[in-house]
Amino acid sequence: MRIVCFGSGAFGLPTFTRLAHDHDGAIVVSQPDRPKGRRRTLAPTPVACWAEASDLLTLKTSNVNEPDIAARLRDIDADAWVVIAFGQKLGEPLLRDRFAINLHASLLPRWRGAAPINHAILAGDRETGLSVIAVAQRMDAGDVLGQVRMAIGPADTAGNLHDALSLAGPDLVSRVLVEHSECSLAPAPQDESRVTQAPKIHRCDAWINFHASSDECRRRIHAFSPAPGVSVELATSEGTIATLKLLRVEARASDPQQRTGAAPGSLVDTADGCVMCGGNRTIHLLDVQPAGGKPMTWSAFARGRSLQGALTLRSVVAPPGSADEEPRGAKQC
Repeated sequence: MRIVCFGSGAFGLPTFTRLAHDHDGAIVVSQPDRPKGRRRTLAPTPVACWAEASDLLTLKTSNVNEPDIAARLRDIDADAWVVIAFGQKLGEPLLRDRFAINLHASLLPRWRGAAPINHAILAGDRETGLSVIAVAQRMDAGDVLGQVRMAIGPADTAGNLHDALSLAGPDLVSRVLVEHSECSLAPAPQDESRVTQAPKIHRCDAWINFHASSDECRRRIHAFSPAPGVSVELATSEGTIATLKLLRVEARASDPQQRTGAAPGSLVDTADGCVMCGGNRTIHLLDVQPAGGKPMTWSAFARGRSLQGALTLRSVVAPPGSADEEPRGAKQC
C-alpha cells in the first residue's frame, strides 16, 4: 500500500516506522521546526527528525489545509492517510474521497481530546487502550475501526503508559489497513452518551492537595509524570530546603506509630519518604527529580542531604481554593 503519514509527536514513531518498512511511504507531513530548550534553538518535531534521518520525503507545514499544500497532497495516489499526534485538523476539502484514519490513545468515546492518557490516570480508570478511527470533522468523533485494551496499574505513570500504548500502535494500525484492503472493515459509530473530554494539560494543572486521599495524590502525581510534573517545596518552618518534582509514588496505609496527628504534607519518615495524606494514609516517595537535576530514587536524594527537623511538602502550584492568590512558579491557565 502507498501511505501518507501525518504526525508530529513521538507517540506515532513506532507505527510510522512499521509502515515505512511494510509499505510505500509516499510522504511524511509534520509541523514546522519549533524553538526548543533554554536557548530556544529551532528543532524538528520527533516525526520530522525520524523522517529526515530515514530519507523519507518530508513536508513541514503550519497549515495543512492551505490550498497549495492540500492540492499537492491530494495529487498523491495513496491508498491510505494515517494521522497520529499531528496537531492540526484536516479539513473536509482536503479529506474528500480519501481513506484517512487516526490512532488515538484511549478507548473512544472515552477521553476525546489532547491528553487522554493523563486524564485516564487522573480519573482512576483501570484500563485504557488504543482506538483507530476514521478521521472526522468533529474532534475524535469518527467511526471506530479497531481497538486494543490495556490495563492501568497503580505504578503506571503517564510516561510509561504513553510508551506502552505507542508500542501497541503498529499492530493495530496494520490490522486496520489489512481489513481495509480486504474490504472487511466494520465501522462502529461512537456512543455520544458515553463521551468524556480530555483537554490539554497545562503547567498550572499540576497541583497537589495532600489533604486528599493517598490514592488521589498518587493519581495526580502519576498523571503528570514526567511532564509537566507535580512539583513541591520540601521545607521547614525556617524555609525551603529543596524543590522536587515527584515522579513516582506508592499509596499505603500509614503505620499506626506514624498516626501522631501529623498534618497532611508532613514528611513523617525521612528514610522511607513517607508523606501524610488525608484520612491517616500515606504515600511513599519512590522517584523524584530535584530542580535542575536528574531523576533519582528518593533514597538516593535523602542520602545526599541532611534532612532534619519537621519537614513539609507543599505544592509549588497552589491547589484551587487554597489561600494562595497565585500559583507559585506557574502562570494561571
